[in-house]
Amino acid sequence: MADKAGTPHQLTEPGLWVERIDGRVFPSHLPALFLDRDGTINVDTDYPSDPAEIELRPRILPAIAAANRAGIPVVVVTNQSGIARGYFGWSVFAAVNGRVIDLLGDQGVFVDMVLACAYHEAGSGPLAVSDHPVRKPNPGMLVEAGKRLDLDLQRSLIVGDKLADMQAGRRAGLAQGWLVDGEAAVQPGFAIRRLQDDDDLAGLVTAIEILGRDDIS
Repeated sequence: MADKAGTPHQLTEPGLWVERIDGRVFPSHLPALFLDRDGTINVDTDYPSDPAEIELRPRILPAIAAANRAGIPVVVVTNQSGIARGYFGWSVFAAVNGRVIDLLGDQGVFVDMVLACAYHEAGSGPLAVSDHPVRKPNPGMLVEAGKRLDLDLQRSLIVGDKLADMQAGRRAGLAQGWLVDGEAAVQPGFAIRRLQDDDDLAGLVTAIEILGRDDIS
């Protein structure tokens, strides 16, 4: 089922951004590769706000490429409390995010959807919400993407650099996630795998390839 956003990007509510990057149509009930952005796809420069300073983390590129080859949607889910705190606005976020997407495209890999949450208890106005359901570690962004793309969340994977990413995956019903520069752990119904070296990356790529083969068979 194709996403029905209707525009390249939109605020579905004051603190939730949903952007459909292209028009690729996916079959129903595919798993997805969920990715955190800052610290996972690109180097985290502490509230990134300058497109010129964006630098990709090379280790994530083979995983995105594997998902692209397998026909699995790639979905970015990113907390952006800098907006709530008044450090920058949605237009700056859009510029930075556009740069991330362009740099990925230069490497021949592609993202299908981006969701961003600006809610934070330290914000002001309508963005000043504590523990909002779409802010990781809550699962709201993953669930929203699941509805829009008709995903099989249980078979989906998440990669992030914070335990909040893993918690969001577990709460959304995923079974496993990869923690950038972290350590492996097992929680009830959810396995955290580390992503530190080439062997770890090979394991992630293999897991993505298996999902692709499962959907072909």
